[in-house]
Amino acid sequence: MLPIRTPRPALAAVALVVSLTACTAQAADGGPSGAGSGSGASQAPPVKVTVVKKEAGSPVDVTATGGTLTAVKVVDAEGGDLKGRTDAGGTRWVSDRKAAPGTSYTVEVTSRTADGKEATSRTSFTTPEPEKVNKVTLAPGKNTTVGIGHPLSIVFDLPVTRKADVERQLKVTTSNGTEGSWGWVKDYSGRDRADWRPREYWKPGTEVTLEADLDGTDSGGGWFVRDYRTGFTVGAAQVVKVDLDTHRLRLERDGRTVRTIPVSGGTPGGDKRSWRGTAVLMAKEGTINMNSETVGLGDAYDKDVDYSMRLTWSGMYAHAAPWNAAYFGRANRSSGCIGMSDADAASFYASVNVGDPFEIEGRETKGTVAEGNGYGAWNLSWDRWKAKSALR
Repeated sequence: MLPIRTPRPALAAVALVVSLTACTAQAADGGPSGAGSGSGASQAPPVKVTVVKKEAGSPVDVTATGGTLTAVKVVDAEGGDLKGRTDAGGTRWVSDRKAAPGTSYTVEVTSRTADGKEATSRTSFTTPEPEKVNKVTLAPGKNTTVGIGHPLSIVFDLPVTRKADVERQLKVTTSNGTEGSWGWVKDYSGRDRADWRPREYWKPGTEVTLEADLDGTDSGGGWFVRDYRTGFTVGAAQVVKVDLDTHRLRLERDGRTVRTIPVSGGTPGGDKRSWRGTAVLMAKEGTINMNSETVGLGDAYDKDVDYSMRLTWSGMYAHAAPWNAAYFGRANRSSGCIGMSDADAASFYASVNVGDPFEIEGRETKGTVAEGNGYGAWNLSWDRWKAKSALR
């Protein structure tokens, strides 16, 4: 992670143009390149090389007048190469990536005159420091194995008002050509978030990589000053089906039921009802303290809970609930979570994986899990999800 530098005044356009006369650069033998041979023969005029340094967030642009470019190299202070390409006529070179804020670059240009003489020239420039730096949090974690419902998710520290510019820099690659789309949602924390969801649940064994070439991109709320890389693998095809009307939970693997567990869901009426729809197992948190006041339910409970499996940011879990044993398989009497016995919770906890989808149905629920309340993207049709992309 790059350190955040002390802010300076807002980024201003750097409308500097450096003109370099190729024949005045030093030749390999120490003499001035392009020097006459002493015979008095006429020579082609020197090449005029122009390096246009725009504001951060724009490519570096190099042009040649009176000749052609044979090589251009742009390197930052840490030795990183800003690669680019020359046009068909050989007179203009543009970097593939944008210049990043708060970065020093050295530009080395080799040009050729009309009569074939080459010379090298160098210049350097520094882009202004950014006022604000945007960072991201990625999920799933790098080199992890997750269930078939886990999206690729990016949460941004600062607002993203230039969503299309950011999305263009996000490249997802899968090992089997999985069809998917980015969608922008508001995370439960209130921050901007972009999720990449397949059209259908992932196929087991799919390998997924993300290349987020964000360095030098302005999000509208702050600049990115680094790139990000992550990747994960999709594990077993497991789906958890929860029927709150029959008070049963079924664990399906490869389409076959491997376990049925009696449960008790949220109490009908009021805020203690459970959510319905598809939620994704976000984390296996083990034994945690649950305090109902943190989710707006007053002083209903404050206790340590075993085998806790988080399903939403708003506080719905599946977990052991021995205090509710009289209702397992019979009635919904929890404060919103899906409770089960200690023994069932222990074996179920060991069987499920982060990323497994929980498909929850029931009449007495308080609504469908929202896209940003955990990973609720599966509750939208494919067309509705694709419409959330900034590039549609």
